[in-house]
Parts: sequence; structure tokens; C-alpha cells
Amino acid sequence: MAGGPTTPMLVRAAADAGAMGMLAAGYKTAAEMQAEIATVRSATSAAFGVNVFVPGEAAPDPEALAAYVRTLEKEAAELGGMLGAPRWDDDDYGAKLDVLLAAPPPLVSFTFGCPPSDVVRTLQAAGSLVAVTVTTPAEAVLAQRLEVDCLCVQGIEAGAHRGSFVNDDRPGQDHPLFALLADVRGSCDLPLIAAGGIADREGVAAALAAGAIEVQLGTAFLRCTESGAHPLYKAALADPRFTSTAITRAFSGRRARSLVNGFMRAHEDVPPAYPEINHVTRPLRAAAAAAGDPDRMSLYAGEGFRRAEERSAGEIIERLTAGLERSTS
Repeated sequence: MAGGPTTPMLVRAAADAGAMGMLAAGYKTAAEMQAEIATVRSATSAAFGVNVFVPGEAAPDPEALAAYVRTLEKEAAELGGMLGAPRWDDDDYGAKLDVLLAAPPPLVSFTFGCPPSDVVRTLQAAGSLVAVTVTTPAEAVLAQRLEVDCLCVQGIEAGAHRGSFVNDDRPGQDHPLFALLADVRGSCDLPLIAAGGIADREGVAAALAAGAIEVQLGTAFLRCTESGAHPLYKAALADPRFTSTAITRAFSGRRARSLVNGFMRAHEDVPPAYPEINHVTRPLRAAAAAAGDPDRMSLYAGEGFRRAEERSAGEIIERLTAGLERSTS
């Protein structure tokens, strides 16, 4: 859960409860990521992972990007804020790899694409397992060819950004989790981690029965004690006026599942331009949070958002795994 919800405290709490926590390296510098890794290592000797965003291509249509930015100027002015520059960057990708290779964590996962094969081999040789997020059977085949150690299979029910390899609107890319698990199992022989919309014990049990060796949850922990999510964000997950989620590009230029709010409704025709739009809207979203306006915040959440509980992470994990055989990996 990049952008603030995942904290070293949450990773430690997950470890204390017998789960593997994942640090989110997205939107952080390599130095910030390194500091969080050090904090986790000082707090626990348990296994943990780090998720890294694979950089994509620059916006394919600069004119469409500029036109969208212009539509945001009035909202920024109303909030007394500014818009960011529509710039592309690689999220400090190379420097993050250097940090991870210098002191490899037990698991490194990649989202938004596959790393080069030499990166996979070097990380494995250094002692890290390598996982790749896939959203289609075709992506799973590509990742298996790189001889990664496991796949995180992300269904369309998942909150926040789609982990797809490309940022487009091609047909046939939105697969429900359990159908996707079945399709990937039919074409790949790697261990599978299930992700997407799971927020209760029944969902965990069903994913394990469907062939996943592990289950990855994010939204279920957004309201927990150790979450770094903004208080307005946490409150929105339980607010009866937010009734559903939908896929949008409005906040970042990349397809992501969020609670449906006013900003999403006002901006339905958004060009694929990530991370450019993410940089543009970041100050606007921060100003909205400061003004107490959740209708202009990115409230990323999966379809199981109503089952997110205001409890400690340890209590949530205990409820999610009650009666299930606990993994020791």
C-alpha cells in the first residue's frame, strides 16, 4: 500500500502475528526506502518483503495530458492549492535496486511490469525471492519466462493501482480473482499469491482452496491501528455515503480502484499518463486532506472495503486466519 498506509510499524505487527509484511517502496526515494528497511530490521528478525514499481513509458499524448491538467486548475484554486508539474520519472528505480542488492530482504516484489532478467538473477543470487504482480494469464507467462520465484495474482477486485504491465485500455484485461487464479494455474507452474477483494476469513480460505499458497491483503488493513492512512481516508471506508468502488485514472493517470467520490465523477475521461498525472494531482489531494474534503482525495480501496476494521493488525490477522493452517514461510 504505497503512499502512506504501509508503515514499518504495520510490517512489524504483521510479523509478530505470523504474517509477512510488505514495505511499499513506491513514491519514496531510495534513501527513504532504505531507512524504512532499517527500521523494520531493528524491530524484528522475521521475514518481510519490499515492493518496487517498475517504471513505464512517458505519456503517449502530451496534448491530452495538458488538456486534462487545465480541467483541474479551478479545483486547485478552490482549495487554495497548486497543481504539480506533469513530469515523468522512474521512481528512483535504479537506486532502489542498488539498495536492495546491497542488503537483500527476504522477498522483493515488482509491480507494473517485469524487471530485466539480469535483475531477477542478481537478486536471487543475493538471497532474495523475487515475485511479480500479474493481472492477466499472458502477463503470468511472461513473468514465468524470467524464472521468478512466485507470482502475485491480482484480480480486478483489488484496491489501488492495477498492477498491469502496460497502462492502456485494451479489452480483456480485467479478470476476477478466482477466474484468474484458475487460468494462471493452467498456464504456469509457479507458486501463486492471491490478491484482490479478500477481506475476511472466508475469502482467505477460498483463495487457498483455489490453489494460492499465500493471500495478500491491503484494504483490510487500511483502518488498523498501525496504518499510516490519513484519518479522513480511514473514516471514508466506514462512511455510508461512500457506497461503492470503481476503476479510475482521475488521480494518477493509471487505472486504480477507489471509493467513488466527487472527483472521480467529475473526471471520467482521463488520458493514460502515469506518473505525470499523479505528480499533478498530489498537491491538490494534499490540500483536500488539509481542508477536510474526502471528495477530492484518492480513497483507494478494494471491493471488500466495508470489512476493513478499526482494530490492531494482529487482531485482524488472527480473525483472518482463525482455524486455518498458518504458514511458517
